[in-house]
Amino acid sequence: MDETDALDALAALSQESRLRLFRLLVTCGPDGLPAGEIARRMDVPHNTLSSQLGQLSRAGLTRARREGRSVIYAPDFDGIRALLGFLMKDCCGGPAEQCNALLDRFLRPDCTTHCQPACGDRS
Repeated sequence: MDETDALDALAALSQESRLRLFRLLVTCGPDGLPAGEIARRMDVPHNTLSSQLGQLSRAGLTRARREGRSVIYAPDFDGIRALLGFLMKDCCGGPAEQCNALLDRFLRPDCTTHCQPACGDRS
């Protein structure tokens, strides 16, 4: 990730409702949530939600997939890892690879098991 990409990601998170949206999706893990359920939980109009999701997606922090007639939004853990890696690049006196264990511990792509109960059933 370069500085411009990091600034885009940080700008996407710098608005209160987008930050809340991002945190909701991270809580739900890789399974994500349908757009309608996100709008209901956040109590925002669909057009507002669409704009917010678009900004997070363009910043590389979320991704969407189609399941039947639903569009499911989930965190993009690769993008989140890239942002955190960029922010921590100079930690530990410079050897960023020493920070990888920390990133791996907190950004496990298999977090469905511990994330799902907080998100709840999306059926």
